[in-house]
Amino acid sequence: MTTVSEVQTKKATRPRVLLWIGLAGLAVFLIFAASVAANPTSPFTQDIDDAWRRLIGASSVEQAEGPFPMFFQHFGQIPGAVLTLILIPAWLFIIRRWRSAVFFLTAELVGNFGVSQLTKNLVDRPRPADDIAAGLFGPLFQVDHGSLPSGHAVSAGILLVAVAAILPASKRFGWWIVGTVLVLGMIWQRTFINAHWFSDAIIGVVGGASATLLLWWAFSTLLQKDYGKPLFGGARKSVEAS
Repeated sequence: MTTVSEVQTKKATRPRVLLWIGLAGLAVFLIFAASVAANPTSPFTQDIDDAWRRLIGASSVEQAEGPFPMFFQHFGQIPGAVLTLILIPAWLFIIRRWRSAVFFLTAELVGNFGVSQLTKNLVDRPRPADDIAAGLFGPLFQVDHGSLPSGHAVSAGILLVAVAAILPASKRFGWWIVGTVLVLGMIWQRTFINAHWFSDAIIGVVGGASATLLLWWAFSTLLQKDYGKPLFGGARKSVEAS
């Protein structure tokens, strides 16, 4: 087992793969957003978006109120915000992983405001609208301004990478599986309730994950100092020592 002292004595490095993948993903996000901004009512993905909407879009609120879709609905709203902005950072502070807590909070704030809200207002893509003649419906729940990117999907992308970043490499495999399921579920739910076009959800995940990868690279030497500290078992000792 790797101890705290062993982790701290290893030479801290910033993995370049995080930087290059993050930059590539962010470039894809920005290019896509710019292309949609040039024609927000009918971008180059519109045919695919329309086909996906016809395939899986819910036709009533009753369909969208099942436990599975509502789990993802709430996950991107107040319950999810409490978890990611308060509970997880607070826990990291309690167990004396303050570097991880600062990284996690930074990722959430940069992603949700810099990637999501700023892009929404700059691109100004309309959300899916009612088309009763074609049997298509607009958002089945209250939504804010702008469709691209999906804020829920951005949050899912942030969470996928941010949790992986605070875990030691040996414990990441299981999270990648769980996190990927959460991301796919979020893409499905946002398009199922007609809140976003399919491409809005996909690019939202790309934007949130890419921005967080860049922050992971920037914080990596600090995060490595936390990897030897237990995430759960050492909480009681940390509290007693304070």
